[in-house]
Amino acid sequence: MLSNNNEKQKSPKRRFLLILGVTAFICFIALGLMIIFWDSFLSQLPKPQKTIFGCIIIIYAVLRFSRYLRKDPNEA
Repeated sequence: MLSNNNEKQKSPKRRFLLILGVTAFICFIALGLMIIFWDSFLSQLPKPQKTIFGCIIIIYAVLRFSRYLRKDPNEA
């Protein structure tokens, strides 16, 4: 028997969106790290610009994921 709202199962739509959000977060983090550390990726950019661009993508991923987590749990 469920006694608390936090113990309720998530709807399939909400669960799918969580999986999609986590996948997007991991992909953005991986892209940012690839830009920063992989020398042959975007080789036409100088190293400082590659580092800044990679950091911006990682910050975007964190902000996007934190915004998703901040949503009201009762939202569809």
